[in-house]
Amino acid sequence: MFSSSRKKIILAIMLSLILLFGVTLSVIMLVSYHEIRQQSSEMLERYVDMYSPDRQPGTGTSPDSAPDNQSLPGPGPKHGDLPPDLGPGFQLSTFYSVAFDNQSLPGPGPKHGDLPPDLGPGFQLSTFYSVAFSEDGTVLSVNDGAKGLYSEDELISIGRELLAKDKTEGRLDNLSYRISSKPGYTLVAFIDDTVTESSMKTLLHNVLIIGGASIVILFFVSLVLSRRIIRPLEENDKQQKQFISDASHELKTPVAVISTNAELLSRELGENEWLANIQYENERMGDLVKQLLDLSRAENTETPMETVDLTRIVTGEVLAFESVAFDQGKTIQSDIDEEIHVIGNQAHLTQLTSILLDNAVRHGTGSEIELSLKRQGHMAVLSAVNDGDEIPPEKLEHLFDRFYRVDEARSSDGHHYGLGLSIAKAVAEKHGGSIAVSSQDGKVRFTVSIPEKNK
Repeated sequence: MFSSSRKKIILAIMLSLILLFGVTLSVIMLVSYHEIRQQSSEMLERYVDMYSPDRQPGTGTSPDSAPDNQSLPGPGPKHGDLPPDLGPGFQLSTFYSVAFDNQSLPGPGPKHGDLPPDLGPGFQLSTFYSVAFSEDGTVLSVNDGAKGLYSEDELISIGRELLAKDKTEGRLDNLSYRISSKPGYTLVAFIDDTVTESSMKTLLHNVLIIGGASIVILFFVSLVLSRRIIRPLEENDKQQKQFISDASHELKTPVAVISTNAELLSRELGENEWLANIQYENERMGDLVKQLLDLSRAENTETPMETVDLTRIVTGEVLAFESVAFDQGKTIQSDIDEEIHVIGNQAHLTQLTSILLDNAVRHGTGSEIELSLKRQGHMAVLSAVNDGDEIPPEKLEHLFDRFYRVDEARSSDGHHYGLGLSIAKAVAEKHGGSIAVSSQDGKVRFTVSIPEKNK
């Protein structure tokens, strides 16, 4: 089985890319929405600055030129004549038309082209409303935007409502408003954001649909690609493990033959320096083959699982290692909870405990080793702590790699080849758990967590 940590890393990268894509779309929408609101606010502020009772910018009319009982002639239908079901978006839109004949048609008031050219098309095409109130609350002037969307009475009512509030600017439905004190009167001015708000909602709707669909497609595409990326790595990892298993089995026979022949020669020749060296190296080779087979079984073999007493296993291994620690001038301080049971393989869990204790005894620089087995939530936590030089972070992450040793110059004395922690990791993961290491304040701690059996 391919390393679960690598799969988690690839999955995390996929989710990060999808999250980044979603956040990018959200930021674009928020920034666009903010800029549109800001532009509306700036245009409304300019409208207020340019406003005077004699001429209302952006309307093409003044109080003196307001229409009376007779409509001014002009080409095409007026907004007030349009069917009501067209909606405010149609009524607030700007249309152009050209009618040719021998005489030009008269039109009311100054045209937008008569406004200062630096206002730009955004200002000229925007719809403004305004109500001017005298100091005693009398209505001096009303600009309904010549669109017929709001009546003068509605604008006056809205204006009085806003004046009663303690705010000089803000939003009311699709209207942005600003209240400004002018010489002799108070102006309540509005800019209609119905079209822009509708456009932004449509854009948001489309972004959510298209963006959501894109995220789903991206997820499945990345899932397919990640599987293609992982597949050769899985095959390589599988072949590597198979090679270790096959090589270990093949080496067992020649190692056994060499050991037997060396033993027979020693009986005939007696003590011999070269023969003793052959026997020693062959013994080391036998230990290496055994550890490789243990690693292969821990990683690849489906071992029988049953309810085992982890408390008893750990206690037994502590007793076995006390003499080993004593020979090196060290003691083992144990703190073991009672009646901790897990679903597992007794031989493998015994080996796991033995590896942690052996590692602590061999590499501990102090005189005391701490070993504990505690119940934490639904997990059985086995921890081994020893004094030791601080291990750099870049080396900590490789401690569970095969054949890795922190001190690369260290020889394989004691028949240790950097496979013990790899076996411990494989056993922990086989039991649905994990193993971790930390090194700080002169302490090296190995922690194994395995799910406890439900009572």
